[in-house]
Amino acid sequence: MIAAVQAAGIEHPWAHQALAAEHALDGDSVVVSTGTASGKSLAYLVPVLSTLLDGSGAPNGRGATALYLSPTKALAADQCRSVKELSQPLGNAVRPAVYDGDTPVEQREWIRQYANYVLTNPDMLHRGILPSHPRWSSFLKALKYVVVDECHTYRGVFGSHVAQVLRRLRRLCARYGASPVFLLASATAAEPSVAARRLTGLPVVEVADDASPRGEVVFALWEPPLTELHGEKGAPVRRTATAETADLLTDLTVQGVRSVAFIRSRRGAELISVIARERLAEVDRSLVRRVAAYRGGYLPEERRALERALHSGDLLGLAATTALELGVDVSGLDAVVIAGYPGTRASLWQQAGRAGRSGQGALAVLVARDDPLDTFLVHHPEALFDQPVESTVLDPDNPYVLAPHLCAAAAELPLTEQDLDLFGPACADVLPQLEAAKLLRRRTRAWHWTRRERAADLTDIRGAGGSPVQVVEEGTGRLLGTVDAGAAHSTVHEGAVHLHQGRTYLVRRLDLEDSVALVEQADPPYSTVARDTTSISVLETDTEIPWGAGRLCYGSVEVTNQVVSFLRRRLITGDVLGETKLDLPPRTLRTRAVWWTVTDDQLDEARITPEILGGALHAAEHASIGLLPLFATCDRWDIGGVSVPLHPDTLLPTVFVYDGHPGGAGFAERAFHTARTWLSATREAIAACECEAGCPSCIQSPKCGNGNDPLHKRGAVRLLTVLLRGAPEEKPAEAAAGAEAGAQEPAAAPQGPLST
Repeated sequence: MIAAVQAAGIEHPWAHQALAAEHALDGDSVVVSTGTASGKSLAYLVPVLSTLLDGSGAPNGRGATALYLSPTKALAADQCRSVKELSQPLGNAVRPAVYDGDTPVEQREWIRQYANYVLTNPDMLHRGILPSHPRWSSFLKALKYVVVDECHTYRGVFGSHVAQVLRRLRRLCARYGASPVFLLASATAAEPSVAARRLTGLPVVEVADDASPRGEVVFALWEPPLTELHGEKGAPVRRTATAETADLLTDLTVQGVRSVAFIRSRRGAELISVIARERLAEVDRSLVRRVAAYRGGYLPEERRALERALHSGDLLGLAATTALELGVDVSGLDAVVIAGYPGTRASLWQQAGRAGRSGQGALAVLVARDDPLDTFLVHHPEALFDQPVESTVLDPDNPYVLAPHLCAAAAELPLTEQDLDLFGPACADVLPQLEAAKLLRRRTRAWHWTRRERAADLTDIRGAGGSPVQVVEEGTGRLLGTVDAGAAHSTVHEGAVHLHQGRTYLVRRLDLEDSVALVEQADPPYSTVARDTTSISVLETDTEIPWGAGRLCYGSVEVTNQVVSFLRRRLITGDVLGETKLDLPPRTLRTRAVWWTVTDDQLDEARITPEILGGALHAAEHASIGLLPLFATCDRWDIGGVSVPLHPDTLLPTVFVYDGHPGGAGFAERAFHTARTWLSATREAIAACECEAGCPSCIQSPKCGNGNDPLHKRGAVRLLTVLLRGAPEEKPAEAAAGAEAGAQEPAAAPQGPLST
């Protein structure tokens, strides 16, 4: 190993790198969970390169092989370039190659036969490599290491799917006589070995003591100022995080500070770049060319040119989507601006860590969106700086995830009873259902796939299922893009305004049978927002805890949702121009939820009258959904909610928060276990907001199917105060305090279910 490392020009690895390499070479699966730019790549490359060089573990004379998995194509391509540079002094003993959907057909056979370090992604492993395992037999027989990079991103439903894909890989390797060691790299996370074990199904050694040198990072929390505009119900509106970020990027560029501004959306990255360049043109036109956007969808040569310009210093400012989509090692940055909380503390530190990567001091700025979570964080910095990063939440036993992978495994090789331990205890319940559906058939001691179609096509590991809806330009037949099946009803319904690459289109027809939305280019002076109705029924209550007279529950629910109309809103002011009815079929979702109830006595104590009950529940629901990403590794769009003044199953006023994925994703379960802290933070966020009757910073939701009506801010604070008085005691550090805020009483509220 030492000779190989020295030949590659590596000197004096840090303690955590050496420790991880030693465990890997001893045959232990290991997860390295350290900060950005801490040399995690070297921690797994040392054992990989060493093993590939000496050829150990090769039963067929080919030499040992290694497989690298990353969540994005860009990251795999960047890693491949790094490995080629690193192994160049070693001759052609190390033969890395990227194998993904962009790999030309003529190169694929060479990779299968001769590459000994294959870099790919879980999607290609699921759909391409595992179903074609006979063609990969020589590679799998010699497989010594599986590298899982950025493993903290494998969470929720996506992470659960990847966990089952890795179990299928282990099963096929075992059939070929291989037992690879897993090397996982993660951003700093809570209990990384627990998450790694759930992901791989193997015991994993944890290496989390970061020995890399660090420069000082000054971290600023930035809340945009209020504007003179007013939104729904006259709520005050803050300047957008996008505009504030563009101004900050402009100022940093003028001062010669090398910076990256991160934002979630591709459109946002383009917009920040455009605004910054316009501002720079007013100051110094020579600086305009030194700011650019970087996002998915660019040609590879465009990406490489931007990367070279950023590394060389020709480019001072870059507006980019997430660090993972950036997919490159960005060194020498002086500042990072983050437009909106990225969803988890782990992601926040991952992005902030891009600055100061050469050991120098740096600046990181989080610009808050007009959103309950962002507002809470800028007013409660201890929630960021005094709390550990989140655990990675995934559930490989989710039956909606497990079922298609059992089918895929049976199609790859007949599934035996000995295999069932690998896939988990839920197999006992899922297999009879697959047999009843005639997807699997048991013959003697094994289950066989019964269909002609590919079993791997049963599921999209990044989505909730269903064929994506193709967005097609009606006049030309040109395919513009796709929309996830789950979002199609609300985003590409007939009459919807659809944005694509800066152009505006109107949806003329949505064909659900053929999964096609026909659009034509237009320039309407309005945007559209879908309105829906949601009902929820309790299927099974798994756990129930008294909260004073009320109850906190967790279990299985069925959610029925139907998009019933859409609003047209004026672009500048947001005024509603009209509402159009829609005739779309209802959709049902069986998932997991947390819910809480209150009694009449608690309502009396909180001074909640029937007229304001619906608004108080609805406001509490909105705010709790907005704050949940602080306690569960999720995004606001991963979860949904329903509030009901009198629910038929509980016979009490009830608020539900549910996972927006079939079978659940673990988010509601995490909410249940942190409910006191979560709902205390929710109450504090509402009470501390300076608005009078509710705004986007506290109780209004951008995804409300009822148009944020009714909402009652003051009632929500009183209701949560009374509810929390009966909550079981937690550690003092986890409790959050708050004070009531005043608000005017709105009109009487409807008594049906209100959904988000």
